This record gives sequence, C-alpha cells and structure tokens, in this order.
Amino acid sequence: MRIQQLEYLEAVIQYGSINEAAKALYLTQPSLSAAIKDLEKEMGIQIFYRQKTGVTLTGDGREFLTYARQILDQVNLLQARYQKGTPRKEAFSVSAQHYAFVVHAFVQLIKGVDANEYQFTLRETETKNILDDLIAFKSELGVLYLNDFNKQVLQKLFKENDLVFTPLFVASPHVFVSRNNPLSSKKRVVLSDLDNYPYLSYEQGEQNSFYFAEEILSTRDLKMNVKVSDRATMFNFMNGLNGYTIASGIISSALNDDKIVAIPLDVNDSMTLGYLKQRQVPLSPIAQNYLTLLKDHIQGYGFAILPEK
Repeated sequence: MRIQQLEYLEAVIQYGSINEAAKALYLTQPSLSAAIKDLEKEMGIQIFYRQKTGVTLTGDGREFLTYARQILDQVNLLQARYQKGTPRKEAFSVSAQHYAFVVHAFVQLIKGVDANEYQFTLRETETKNILDDLIAFKSELGVLYLNDFNKQVLQKLFKENDLVFTPLFVASPHVFVSRNNPLSSKKRVVLSDLDNYPYLSYEQGEQNSFYFAEEILSTRDLKMNVKVSDRATMFNFMNGLNGYTIASGIISSALNDDKIVAIPLDVNDSMTLGYLKQRQVPLSPIAQNYLTLLKDHIQGYGFAILPEK
C-alpha cells in the first residue's frame, strides 16, 4: 500500500467516478482503475461498487476510508511541519439543512483560515442528501434537527449507517415572515393566524417524506403551499408573496436577513438542532474549530448549548 494509492482513493470519492478523478489527477482512466484494483487486491476487500453512473463505497470501503483519511491527515501534518515549501491545502465540507447560523459560522471559519490553499464546501441540501454525503465521506459534518415527529425514523437511519447525532440546542418554533407582512406586528402567532398566507417549505426531491421535512408540522392540510430549493428564493417569496415558513428563530442580519422577522409560534413542539458525524471517524481540528464557531454564534442569540453526552 502506498500513500499515493490512498490519495487516488480520496479523489475518486470526491469526484464520484474513476473517470472524473482521473481527469483531475491528470491520469488515464485505466491507470487509475488499475491502481485502485491493486489496492483492493492487496487489502483483500472490495472498496467500490462500480456502476455506469459512477462508483459508491461498499461497507468494507467505508471502513477502509475511515483509516485512510486518518493516515492522510497525518501525512498532511508532517508535510506542513517539515516541508516548508509545500503549502498545506485545508479541506473541509459540511452538509446542512437551510440555516443562517450554519452559513454564518462557515464564513467566520474561512476568514480565520491560516493556509495558502484551501477547499471548503457548504452544501445546503435536502435532508436525505445530508445522510448520503456523510455516508459517502463527501462531508465531515451534517447539521439538521430532530423533534418528536421525525426522530424515530431519522435515528433508525443514523444507526443503520453508523452515524452519530449530537444535540447542540433546543429551539422553540418560530414563524419567519417579511417585515411588511401584517403578522410582523404580532408578538406571538397561532396556527390559525397563518391560514390566509402561503406556506413556504424546502423541497425534498424524490425522498419527499414528511419525516425529511425541514419544517415542523409538515403534515398540516394547507390551502396554499409553495416549495423552494434555496434560502434566497424562500426570502424573496416571503417579501413578494407575504409567505411564511416555520424554523428555529435564528436570523443573521449579517447575512442580509434584516428584512425577515421571527415570531414565536404557540404550538406544543420543539426542535433539537444538532450535528451528525461518522461514528468511527474522529473530528478533524478544522471541524472542531467550526463547531466552536457554530456554538459561539448560537449562544450570541441567547440559546444555551446542550452538554455532550
């Protein structure tokens, strides 16, 4: 086994196919494929399922990549320490539901990076994709919420895929509306107050299950329902249609959320926001730093961080 083979393996994971990884590595597809097969033969395992649409990790492959990543992290540390002319390229990825506090902390993380080169990725994506990204090692952390309605289904999926959910804080549901919405003058709202306004929610693609919804109370019978795919469109529809959504209550004015207000919603429910990670993979220093920034930002809005169990 050579370090180069592990680097090839990581590239294949990053690009999702041997062909695309070969292009990025300036290799021929047959030579990269041969290198991966040699590694599989030497280790006595099958690392990838090979399909026409690309490759996916086998169970053995996921476990092997866990150890390979630790080796590559140590190699990077050695290079940064002793090869002064070799800049260390920082890499980090987060997959999350659509939360302003996730973005804010990510911005602060990048501003504080002490590296000549880096490759950071923030995926605001569908709930099922968060799990898929962690399973495929495309992201180190995932951020989402649990409540009494979805936790049984999601925790079963976490367990099946060897993922660990760590709670960060508990939020009371809030209604997000434009400052121009007639509801914005209310100190609190009840569900009946929302009947004559379009309900805005994030689409969940083919996995359009109520359990994957980013919004609580997703099973309500609604007269007007608009699904969107990104926060910018969500906010535009709040302003243009007087629409509303239901979320945690954290709004970041630093990220142009100043036209939106959060109003407490009187319902007997709560949202436990937290992060997901691979059970066997220790958090990298940069992931730990990101979580520190995330917690600082959350506490800035008055939320108490839950102690880790």
